[in-house]
Amino acid sequence: METIHKNFKKPIGEFVAEDYRTAAVFSSYGIDFCCKGHRTVQEVCDKNGVNANELLDKLDSVLNAKSTPVIDYKSWPLDLLADYIEKTHHRYVEEKIPVLRQFLDKLCKVHGANHSELFKINELFTASAGELASHMKKEELILFPFIKKMVKATLDGQPLEAPHFGTVENPIATMMEEHDNEGERFRKIALITNNYTPPADACNTYRVTYAMLEEFEKDLHLHIHLENNILFPEAAKLEQRFFVS
Repeated sequence: METIHKNFKKPIGEFVAEDYRTAAVFSSYGIDFCCKGHRTVQEVCDKNGVNANELLDKLDSVLNAKSTPVIDYKSWPLDLLADYIEKTHHRYVEEKIPVLRQFLDKLCKVHGANHSELFKINELFTASAGELASHMKKEELILFPFIKKMVKATLDGQPLEAPHFGTVENPIATMMEEHDNEGERFRKIALITNNYTPPADACNTYRVTYAMLEEFEKDLHLHIHLENNILFPEAAKLEQRFFVS
């Protein structure tokens, strides 16, 4: 029976932007809400073989449940949100990468003979570490400063000089493509690790490493969500005030 729920055509990224508690619902169905948040509920349900009414009922339950106050990132000024992403999520990535690389190297040496999948996990994470370092620098040196310039010009009532990259949509498109690449790498890591489930013979370092990888992926999901579903679209809207008559 065709659903008549009012949110059938709503992009999943909007649900999560309005209330991050809904992220857990999408994750439980294996639905990517961060990199592919532009898809509607109908699209993701059709693709994943999910009952749309069931999914929407669960989303409604989460949204109607009483809980501690949810951080309303969508209401934040864009310069504040950019600063928050850099100081919270970028720093998290920078701090965790060397620790995880050290642990993964150790696991490959000690357990690689019995668990050859560790070499592939290490390869994927090492590639992700390098790409994320470059990616975050581009945001910190190019995209985020321009977003802050737009906010300042708006507050000061001043005109804005067109950026050397033409339009903010250009670096945003690059960043979103790179987000997709990292999302895909971590989907592979999650698959190889059986959703970060350590084998029966895992030592403490093995278990800690898998737990850290899972935490790293969850942080990356929020990180990408804040950019793809909130910061980037709002920055594109703000730019139109200056350059679209």
